[in-house]
Amino acid sequence: MKTTLVYWHKARIHDQYVLEMEIFKVAKSTKCPDGVRYGLIFTDLRTGKQVLMDNHHPKGPHIHLDDDELPYDYVDEEKLIQDFKDLVLANMEVRI
Repeated sequence: MKTTLVYWHKARIHDQYVLEMEIFKVAKSTKCPDGVRYGLIFTDLRTGKQVLMDNHHPKGPHIHLDDDELPYDYVDEEKLIQDFKDLVLANMEVRI
């Protein structure tokens, strides 16, 4: 199975924030057991504060809140995007 882009969005918000979200369908494997690879990033250009969700090998699904790293239970793309939006609102007070 080839890698297929299923979702991509990049935006600059209020000349202060950068948002980039990308989700790919990939072949299921030991490195990608869910058959998905993703990176969702929201950065404050003034402070450097970040919310990031990704699932690279060997860590699997996880969240970065600035320097803190937390595990994440991936369910599907829709929940991933909603959880990311909720994290950005809770940690950066920005609604996306």
